[in-house]
Amino acid sequence: MRKYSEEHVWINVEGQSAIVGITHHAQDTLGDVVFVELPQVGSVLEQGAVAGVVESVKAAADVFMPVLGEITEVNEALRDDPSLANSDPLGAGWFFKIKMIEPAQLLALLDESAYATLLANN
Repeated sequence: MRKYSEEHVWINVEGQSAIVGITHHAQDTLGDVVFVELPQVGSVLEQGAVAGVVESVKAAADVFMPVLGEITEVNEALRDDPSLANSDPLGAGWFFKIKMIEPAQLLALLDESAYATLLANN
C-alpha cells in the first residue's frame, strides 16, 4: 500500500516496515538532483521531522518523515548516484526504510486519488 504526504513524500507499507522516497512531482519541481543527505540508521524520527535533504541544480528541499519510525536502512546507491531520485523516484530512487512505530498515522496520509487531487489544485 502506497500513501503520500502533502510534502510530496511517498511511503510504501509492507507490514510494520515501509520504504520512503520523494514523488515524481517533487523531483520534477526540483530538477536534476545532485546530492542527497540521508538519515542515520537507528535514529527515531517523529512524523513531520526532517529526515533528509535533497539538493538539485535549482534548489534544496527537506525530506519529511511521513510517520513516526526508526530508520532501518538508507539507500547507499542513491548517495552514490543522486540522479536515481529523478530517473526512478518510486523505485530505485527510494531514500530510506523504516520500522513504523505509529502505523495509525498512515490514516492522515493521502491515497493516490487524494494526492492527484492535491496536485491538480496547486
